[in-house]
Amino acid sequence: MLNGKKIVVVLPAYNAALTLERTYNEIPFDIVDEVVLVDDHSKDDTADVGRKLGIHHVIRHEENKGYGGNQKTCYNKALELGADIVIMLHPDYQYTPKLIPSMCYIIANDLYPVVLGSRILGKGALKGGMPMYKYIFNRFLTLFENILIGQKLSEYHTGYRAFSGEVLRNINFNANNDDFVFDNEMLSQIFMKGYDIAEITCPTKYFEEASSINFSRSMKYGRGVLRVSLQHRMQLWKLAKYKIYQ
Repeated sequence: MLNGKKIVVVLPAYNAALTLERTYNEIPFDIVDEVVLVDDHSKDDTADVGRKLGIHHVIRHEENKGYGGNQKTCYNKALELGADIVIMLHPDYQYTPKLIPSMCYIIANDLYPVVLGSRILGKGALKGGMPMYKYIFNRFLTLFENILIGQKLSEYHTGYRAFSGEVLRNINFNANNDDFVFDNEMLSQIFMKGYDIAEITCPTKYFEEASSINFSRSMKYGRGVLRVSLQHRMQLWKLAKYKIYQ
């Protein structure tokens, strides 16, 4: 715990058997109370590795539900465990667990209810090996989102996120898409509810075992991001009503 707040780390996993142990071993258990591993019907032995590591809450989907569907299971389980702070950490070791104390401190001291680990603040993205086309794609989409949503984040696409339990209870994340655009819908919901979001600089690593979507999936994701941004603006102008904001 930190300031009396229960901290739960959730690991949305897919084929993460080779990197899960490295990620898990860097989690700061002096403040983290629980770890939840959700294996989205991996083709490897991710769930078995998690159990051998001693993770008490290992959930394996009987069918692949997608990245967003995986996160829904993660957050619902964390709230069921009574989490006050939830850290979403990819178990592919692309993001360092060593930032968990800093992210939790911000929420535990009521500075911000949501914290993102940004790869764009500083030079972490390109230095860590992010492909140039993804970097350019990231910058374009973020600019578009900031204009339509009316915010000023350095990026909307990081997979390293911390939330207060209050935020997760007050947004309808279960209504979101089961694919990668889930992340953007979630941030849109958070802003729509009037919450503020903090960012901290986060180094990142791109290597063979780290998860990454290909070009065609990136294009599909980009179209989804544009759609969410337009929906957000339509909702703000009261020109339409969308289920995810209810």
